[in-house]
Amino acid sequence: SEKAIAYLKGRGLSGEIAQKFGIGYAPAGWQNLAEVFEDYTASGLQQAGLVIRNEQGKLYDRFRDRVMFPIMNQKGEIIALGGRVLGDGEPKYLNSPDTILFSKSKVLYGLNFAGPAIRQAGKAVLLEGYMDVIGCHQAGVEYTVAPLGTSLTAEHAKLLKRYTQNVTVLFDPDSAGIKAALRGGLILIENGLFVKVT
Repeated sequence: SEKAIAYLKGRGLSGEIAQKFGIGYAPAGWQNLAEVFEDYTASGLQQAGLVIRNEQGKLYDRFRDRVMFPIMNQKGEIIALGGRVLGDGEPKYLNSPDTILFSKSKVLYGLNFAGPAIRQAGKAVLLEGYMDVIGCHQAGVEYTVAPLGTSLTAEHAKLLKRYTQNVTVLFDPDSAGIKAALRGGLILIENGLFVKVT
Protein backbone atom coordinates (compact mmCIF):
# COMPACT_ATOMS: atom_id res chain seq x y z
CA SER A 1 0.00 0.00 0.00
CA GLU A 2 1.55 3.24 -1.12
CA LYS A 3 -0.41 5.25 1.44
CA ALA A 4 0.72 2.97 4.30
CA ILE A 5 4.34 3.35 3.18
CA ALA A 6 3.86 7.12 2.89
CA TYR A 7 2.39 7.24 6.40
CA LEU A 8 5.34 5.33 7.89
CA LYS A 9 7.87 7.43 6.00
CA GLY A 10 6.04 10.54 7.17
CA ARG A 11 6.50 9.34 10.74
CA GLY A 12 10.23 8.98 10.05
CA LEU A 13 10.43 5.20 10.00
CA SER A 14 12.91 3.38 7.79
CA GLY A 15 12.08 0.29 5.76
CA GLU A 16 14.58 -1.62 7.89
CA ILE A 17 12.81 -0.84 11.19
CA ALA A 18 9.39 -1.53 9.61
CA GLN A 19 10.68 -4.95 8.57
CA LYS A 20 12.20 -5.65 12.00
CA PHE A 21 8.86 -4.97 13.73
CA GLY A 22 6.89 -6.75 10.98
CA ILE A 23 4.73 -3.73 10.15
CA GLY A 24 2.16 -4.41 7.45
CA TYR A 25 -1.13 -3.22 6.03
CA ALA A 26 -4.72 -4.49 6.14
CA PRO A 27 -6.47 -3.32 2.96
CA ALA A 28 -9.84 -1.59 2.86
CA GLY A 29 -12.78 -3.88 2.23
CA TRP A 30 -14.98 -5.99 4.44
CA GLN A 31 -13.92 -9.58 3.66
CA ASN A 32 -10.34 -9.57 2.37
CA LEU A 33 -9.46 -12.49 4.66
CA ALA A 34 -11.94 -14.64 2.74
CA GLU A 35 -9.33 -14.70 -0.05
CA VAL A 36 -6.64 -15.87 2.41
CA PHE A 37 -8.47 -18.47 4.48
CA GLU A 38 -10.18 -21.42 2.85
CA ASP A 39 -13.01 -21.36 5.40
CA TYR A 40 -13.88 -17.76 6.28
CA THR A 41 -16.62 -19.02 8.61
CA ALA A 42 -14.18 -21.03 10.77
CA SER A 43 -14.76 -20.30 14.46
CA GLY A 44 -11.00 -19.95 15.01
CA LEU A 45 -10.95 -16.73 12.97
CA GLN A 46 -13.55 -15.24 15.28
CA GLN A 47 -11.85 -16.57 18.42
CA ALA A 48 -8.58 -14.98 17.27
CA GLY A 49 -10.38 -11.67 16.76
CA LEU A 50 -9.64 -11.48 13.04
CA VAL A 51 -13.26 -11.80 11.97
CA ILE A 52 -16.39 -10.39 13.63
CA ARG A 53 -20.03 -11.47 13.27
CA ASN A 54 -22.47 -8.55 13.33
CA GLU A 55 -25.99 -8.55 14.76
CA GLN A 56 -27.40 -9.67 11.41
CA GLY A 57 -25.05 -12.68 11.41
CA LYS A 58 -22.79 -11.35 8.64
CA LEU A 59 -19.02 -11.87 8.99
CA TYR A 60 -16.49 -9.12 8.34
CA ASP A 61 -12.78 -8.41 8.90
CA ARG A 62 -11.89 -6.59 12.13
CA PHE A 63 -8.90 -4.77 10.60
CA ARG A 64 -9.59 -2.70 7.47
CA ASP A 65 -7.45 0.04 5.89
CA ARG A 66 -4.99 0.05 8.77
CA VAL A 67 -1.24 -0.02 9.22
CA MET A 68 -0.74 -3.29 11.12
CA PHE A 69 1.59 -3.99 14.04
CA PRO A 70 2.16 -7.60 15.09
CA ILE A 71 2.05 -7.94 18.88
CA MET A 72 4.57 -10.51 20.05
CA ASN A 73 5.22 -12.31 23.29
CA GLN A 74 8.67 -12.37 24.91
CA LYS A 75 9.69 -15.25 22.62
CA GLY A 76 8.87 -13.21 19.50
CA GLU A 77 5.75 -15.25 18.64
CA ILE A 78 2.85 -13.25 17.19
CA ILE A 79 -0.07 -13.48 19.64
CA ALA A 80 -2.22 -10.53 18.49
CA LEU A 81 -2.38 -7.57 16.15
CA GLY A 82 -2.78 -3.83 16.46
CA GLY A 83 -3.88 -1.53 13.68
CA ARG A 84 -3.72 2.24 13.16
CA VAL A 85 -6.37 3.68 10.91
CA LEU A 86 -5.22 5.61 7.85
CA GLY A 87 -7.27 8.77 7.70
CA ASP A 88 -9.86 10.04 10.14
CA GLY A 89 -11.66 6.84 11.15
CA GLU A 90 -12.31 5.73 14.72
CA PRO A 91 -10.92 4.19 16.77
CA LYS A 92 -7.51 5.50 15.76
CA TYR A 93 -5.82 2.40 17.23
CA LEU A 94 -7.49 -1.00 17.38
CA ASN A 95 -6.03 -4.10 19.06
CA SER A 96 -7.05 -7.73 18.89
CA PRO A 97 -9.47 -8.64 21.69
CA ASP A 98 -8.23 -10.72 24.59
CA THR A 99 -7.91 -14.39 23.63
CA ILE A 100 -6.46 -17.54 25.18
CA LEU A 101 -3.07 -16.39 23.80
CA PHE A 102 -3.31 -12.66 24.44
CA SER A 103 -4.24 -10.50 27.40
CA LYS A 104 -3.59 -6.76 27.05
CA SER A 105 -2.95 -6.45 30.78
CA LYS A 106 -0.07 -8.96 30.62
CA VAL A 107 1.82 -7.91 27.47
CA LEU A 108 4.19 -5.02 26.83
CA TYR A 109 4.72 -4.04 23.21
CA GLY A 110 8.32 -4.43 22.03
CA LEU A 111 9.52 -6.46 25.02
CA ASN A 112 10.71 -9.27 22.76
CA PHE A 113 13.21 -6.80 21.22
CA ALA A 114 13.82 -4.69 24.34
CA GLY A 115 14.49 -7.41 26.92
CA PRO A 116 18.28 -7.75 26.41
CA ALA A 117 18.73 -3.96 26.19
CA ILE A 118 16.72 -3.45 29.41
CA ARG A 119 18.95 -5.91 31.24
CA GLN A 120 22.09 -4.34 29.82
CA ALA A 121 21.01 -0.76 30.61
CA GLY A 122 19.61 -1.70 34.00
CA LYS A 123 16.44 0.26 33.27
CA ALA A 124 13.31 0.35 31.16
CA VAL A 125 11.40 3.29 29.72
CA LEU A 126 7.65 2.91 29.35
CA LEU A 127 6.21 4.85 26.41
CA GLU A 128 2.64 5.37 25.30
CA GLY A 129 2.35 3.52 22.00
CA TYR A 130 3.70 1.43 19.14
CA MET A 131 5.16 4.30 17.16
CA ASP A 132 6.98 5.72 20.20
CA VAL A 133 8.65 2.36 20.84
CA ILE A 134 9.54 1.75 17.20
CA GLY A 135 10.95 5.27 16.78
CA CYS A 136 13.14 4.88 19.87
CA HIS A 137 14.42 1.49 18.71
CA GLN A 138 15.26 3.01 15.33
CA ALA A 139 17.25 5.71 17.14
CA GLY A 140 19.17 3.05 19.09
CA VAL A 141 17.27 3.45 22.39
CA GLU A 142 16.18 -0.16 22.66
CA TYR A 143 15.18 -0.41 26.35
CA THR A 144 11.71 0.99 25.57
CA VAL A 145 8.33 -0.77 25.72
CA ALA A 146 4.65 0.26 25.83
CA PRO A 147 1.38 -1.01 27.30
CA LEU A 148 -1.25 -1.86 24.71
CA GLY A 149 -3.92 0.79 24.96
CA THR A 150 -4.62 -0.11 28.55
CA SER A 151 -3.62 1.21 31.93
CA LEU A 152 -0.51 -0.22 33.54
CA THR A 153 -1.31 -3.24 35.68
CA ALA A 154 0.31 -5.29 38.43
CA GLU A 155 0.96 -7.94 35.75
CA HIS A 156 2.94 -5.39 33.70
CA ALA A 157 4.94 -4.52 36.83
CA LYS A 158 5.74 -8.19 37.51
CA LEU A 159 6.81 -8.61 33.89
CA LEU A 160 9.16 -5.62 34.04
CA LYS A 161 10.58 -6.78 37.36
CA ARG A 162 12.02 -9.86 35.63
CA TYR A 163 14.27 -7.51 33.65
CA THR A 164 14.99 -4.51 35.91
CA GLN A 165 14.06 -2.69 39.11
CA ASN A 166 14.28 0.76 37.46
CA VAL A 167 11.47 2.12 35.30
CA THR A 168 10.88 5.55 33.80
CA VAL A 169 7.32 6.34 32.71
CA LEU A 170 7.36 8.74 29.76
CA PHE A 171 3.85 9.27 28.41
CA ASP A 172 2.49 12.13 26.32
CA PRO A 173 2.43 15.48 28.20
CA ASP A 174 -1.32 16.00 27.73
CA SER A 175 -3.78 15.68 30.62
CA ALA A 176 -4.70 12.05 29.78
CA GLY A 177 -1.02 11.07 29.49
CA ILE A 178 -0.09 12.77 32.76
CA LYS A 179 -2.96 11.07 34.64
CA ALA A 180 -2.07 7.68 33.15
CA ALA A 181 1.62 8.14 33.97
CA LEU A 182 0.92 9.03 37.62
CA ARG A 183 -1.60 6.22 38.03
CA GLY A 184 0.77 3.73 36.37
CA GLY A 185 3.74 4.97 38.38
CA LEU A 186 1.89 4.23 41.62
CA ILE A 187 1.11 0.69 40.47
CA LEU A 188 4.77 0.10 39.61
CA ILE A 189 5.88 1.45 43.00
CA GLU A 190 3.32 -0.72 44.80
CA ASN A 191 4.91 -3.72 43.06
CA GLY A 192 8.42 -2.92 44.25
CA LEU A 193 9.91 -1.01 41.33
CA PHE A 194 11.91 2.22 41.48
CA VAL A 195 10.01 4.66 39.32
CA LYS A 196 10.55 8.04 37.66
CA VAL A 197 7.65 9.79 35.96
CA THR A 198 8.80 12.44 33.49
